[in-house]
Amino acid sequence: MNQSSIYGLTLEQLRSWLPEHGQKKSRASRIWEWLYQERVHQFTDMTDVRQECLDVISEHFTMNSLSEHVKQESADGTVKFLLRLQDGNLIETVLMRQKYGLTVCVTTQVGCNIGCSFCASGLIKKSRDLSSGEIVEQIMHVQRHLDAAGQGERVTNVVVMGIGEPFDNFENMSNFIEVVKDRKGLALAAKRITVSTSGLPDKIKEFADSNLQVNLAISLHAPNNELRTHIMKINRAFPIEQLMDAVDYYLATTNKRIMFEYILLRDVNDQREHAAELAELLSSRKSMVSVNLIPYNPVDEHSQYQRSTEESILGFYDTLKKNNINATVRMEHGTDIDAACGQLRSKQMKNDASEPQAGRLALG
Repeated sequence: MNQSSIYGLTLEQLRSWLPEHGQKKSRASRIWEWLYQERVHQFTDMTDVRQECLDVISEHFTMNSLSEHVKQESADGTVKFLLRLQDGNLIETVLMRQKYGLTVCVTTQVGCNIGCSFCASGLIKKSRDLSSGEIVEQIMHVQRHLDAAGQGERVTNVVVMGIGEPFDNFENMSNFIEVVKDRKGLALAAKRITVSTSGLPDKIKEFADSNLQVNLAISLHAPNNELRTHIMKINRAFPIEQLMDAVDYYLATTNKRIMFEYILLRDVNDQREHAAELAELLSSRKSMVSVNLIPYNPVDEHSQYQRSTEESILGFYDTLKKNNINATVRMEHGTDIDAACGQLRSKQMKNDASEPQAGRLALG
């Protein structure tokens, strides 16, 4: 029987849980320090916590709900982890070295049902949501990787942009954010956490009302409904008009900027006329939005899409800037490994499926 990850509890939830199981509430803070500041690997390492308390906790929780299956390291310092969950499913987590710190990209679901036609994540349909503990443990796994290197480095930024749609796992995603922001734990600043969504209008509004204070990114990838529906099937259910209504609600409610992500696909959505149409779409909101242009990492299974030329990328960027739309071109990471989101997981599952032995993992 799989145990829940203790990392899924906020400090307040742990303070409530302990008395409900015959333990002193006051022990929660010390346990929390062992988890996030000492970063121990097992409950028995909490040497100044009463054994009776540790026995109760270990009966209900685990500290190791995932394990490392594959690790790829890029020449640019990017590290991609393929992590195995207790039920045998595989997820991806990525560490990226950037000029402003160390960023971890976390996964929120096993597989993805959004069905973007260019994305490796959607090659395997969603089988379940991750618990908040399983999401937090991705951060802890990367931090322990850094600890083992002995350079005193810390995770400074988090992007919720891995496999899955975070807003389709809203409660666990929100709980994860509360845990990693806690000042007595990892103490990640809200401004250093970004959640990316494919565009669920009701959830964007709920996110605005939640007061989590973290950043929002929206995967747009097209400036009109016809093209966006072709690229992203979610647009059939939530067309651009509904999405922009939710965007306006978010901006009015939070007064926080939004970043729009735009993957450039050669001769599909990367021409100057597309950029001009995008600029028009965002024109009334341009003081509160930015566009992150993303060069495409080709995926074997989506051979209909190719990477835009340098000329097209620069032309798109130039058109946005001339229309006073703040834009950047994303710096690439891990191009010498399985760079596309979900690519390593998909490849590993194919390899596992081709293995003859009967005892291989049953993966979602």
